[in-house]
Amino acid sequence: MIPYSTTVARGTTVPPARTSAGAPAWPSAEEPLTDEELGRGLVAGDDACLAAVHRRWSGLVHTLAWRTLGDAKEAEDVTQQVFLGVWRGRAGYRPERGTVAGWIVGITRRRIADALAARTRRGELVAAAGAALPPDESAAGRPEAVLERVFVRRELARLPAAQQRVLRLAYFEDLTQTQIAERTGWPLGTVKSHVRRGLHQLRRNLRPETGTE
Repeated sequence: MIPYSTTVARGTTVPPARTSAGAPAWPSAEEPLTDEELGRGLVAGDDACLAAVHRRWSGLVHTLAWRTLGDAKEAEDVTQQVFLGVWRGRAGYRPERGTVAGWIVGITRRRIADALAARTRRGELVAAAGAALPPDESAAGRPEAVLERVFVRRELARLPAAQQRVLRLAYFEDLTQTQIAERTGWPLGTVKSHVRRGLHQLRRNLRPETGTE
């Protein structure tokens, strides 16, 4: 398998693969591979084709991610995840179902959806934590400060073990509910139930007391 550090790591350039004779393995700029040839080479595990695919479509992927997410760092992360997904899932590409570009765009849309879902999960936890803070300490513009407050972790630790586990996986490891089900071996419905109940209990525990004299 092609080493990650030589493919699509942020801020690096993919070096050309070389033959045993030391010459570049892919064609020169005057002899570019067709999309069909790139697809066949990619499925066959040719890392030179992955490098060519990255050069040809990384700009499109980054643009789609940036326009949807509005955040340069998240767009870079999505772009990196997309091409890792392209390499790892190359055996699933079927030319008869569409072009390489269309396949990559499909992967991009799923990764963007994952990024938006992760953003929503973080926002929910910030909202739950912020509800327990006095107005002048809500740190609305500093969600990371809220997340690090000791009392949030304390209340999370008080939840039943199953609820605590799924919330930690969701909010601190940014896993989707499907990924949590795969990680834990629990049915997806069970994971969703634990997330819902855990969030409800966490909000109740963090709600400011409003008792009267």
